[in-house]
Amino acid sequence: MKSVKWKFLLLAVLAAAMMALVGISVSYRSVFGIILGILGLCAVMGFGFAQKKRLRESGQL
Repeated sequence: MKSVKWKFLLLAVLAAAMMALVGISVSYRSVFGIILGILGLCAVMGFGFAQKKRLRESGQL
């Protein structure tokens, strides 16, 4: 079994939290919260994909 990549686990939890923020904001009809959640989700996922690409290219993943 391979070891846990804690950085990627944290990024996955943050992305899930941003998705939850969007859902909660929709239920409260908060446009600001929806926009904040979508932007946060794009930032977290983009950062995660960039990190994974960088590790894959360097041969560490």
